[in-house]
Amino acid sequence: MSLRDLVRDETAARMSPAERLAASRSVRLYFQQPESPGFLVSETEEGPVVPVFTSFAGLALFAGECAWASTTVADLVELLPEGVRALVDPLGPRAFLLDAEALRAAGGAEDGAGADGGADARGGADTSVGSE
Repeated sequence: MSLRDLVRDETAARMSPAERLAASRSVRLYFQQPESPGFLVSETEEGPVVPVFTSFAGLALFAGECAWASTTVADLVELLPEGVRALVDPLGPRAFLLDAEALRAAGGAEDGAGADGGADARGGADTSVGSE
């Protein structure tokens, strides 16, 4: 574990769930862009998922040279089809599922009077598209 990882983890541990949700709004996720608009959805035993990555390098390792797009978790939550979850960093040691329904509920609770949301979410604003 690097010093940067240790500091990040310690800082996050001291934050409330609502503070983590608010602080993570600038995190960008990268994903493979299919030929038609939308997401490349994979069917799994656990249900449909979209593989997303916290770095462009992670996406490249997973998909190789491909058309790609990036967005924030807040936008991803709004864009994912109902019932589809995002699998974050599927090749990494800390892979996890983002449940869009739970994150939508947490985002709504965050707008309310101090609810803690209870989800590990990241969010933000811009969506950008590119290809390599």
